[in-house]
Amino acid sequence: MKQLTKSKEIWILLMLIVLSVLISSNSNVFLRPDNLLDLLKNNAVLGILALGMTLIIITGGIDVSVGAIVAALTVLIGKFMVTFGGNLLVIFLIAISGGIIIGIINGTLVARANIPAIVVTLGTMSIINGLMLYYTNGTWINGIPMWFIDFGKITLFKFSDASGNIVGFPIQIVILLLMVLLTWALLKYTLIGRAVYAVGGNPVSARRVGINIERTLIFVYAYMGFLAGVAAVVHTSIMRQVDPNAFLGFEMQVIAAVVVGGANIMGGSGSVLGTLLGVLFLAVLNNGLILMHIPTFWQKIIVSLIIIFAVSFDVMQKKRIEKSLPKVDIEN
Repeated sequence: MKQLTKSKEIWILLMLIVLSVLISSNSNVFLRPDNLLDLLKNNAVLGILALGMTLIIITGGIDVSVGAIVAALTVLIGKFMVTFGGNLLVIFLIAISGGIIIGIINGTLVARANIPAIVVTLGTMSIINGLMLYYTNGTWINGIPMWFIDFGKITLFKFSDASGNIVGFPIQIVILLLMVLLTWALLKYTLIGRAVYAVGGNPVSARRVGINIERTLIFVYAYMGFLAGVAAVVHTSIMRQVDPNAFLGFEMQVIAAVVVGGANIMGGSGSVLGTLLGVLFLAVLNNGLILMHIPTFWQKIIVSLIIIFAVSFDVMQKKRIEKSLPKVDIEN
């Protein structure tokens, strides 16, 4: 029981339940199946990106370019579909390949050139945003082919709710769940998953036991790029058009979801379950603010406060643990 109460995921789950009860007591719409499914669908992109950010934060890094990368990939596939058409497999391959290439560039600069991740990804973000502004001039891309729009409308596992309405799981939620399973299996059952935790926990010890830190770091940023490609396709399937400015500042929500989910911003800890709960917490919070007609600018303020609180909590906890450790004086 004591181990259970020490779990960060349990406390996040309790906060999520309390928040849901508070919102449902003020809105009879919140717990309706169609609202909950829309909530999950509209936050599928956040969830997919948060999975990749989890690996990066576990290694002690950060990626503030993720919003810019997704924006660039949505523009890339949007222009491709409008100009050449293509098919779903080609669009996925283009988005994923583009994301992996950018991720490898980020990872190589962090791992091989030893440039701090915040500096590398800030630079990447600025470059991509500048190129997108030059290429699109801020204009939206319309005329997405009907076959892709139809893909975005697919619903699976249909059922009848209490009112007799037929509802189902949108394809975007199914893709999110597949990415959750993939990332969970990667961290739990593969050598690279163990390396991710080792690098974040103690890079010196990780190197001593033979873990290639450079390859591990390049992998996690490339995996972030892979998920950014998936997220770009999912986002375009929801919006059915491309806004090159849609993801400005979105990286803060992604980081917030991971930190709220219990990942230590200084590296070494984090989980897929915790991140998923963090995404759900932010999704429910934002949905509740909308249902209660609270101004949207409060969302940004609350998300920023959550990040500050979560990071401060981790720092204080680490200092408390360090103070509790026995100190040994070595005399020459």
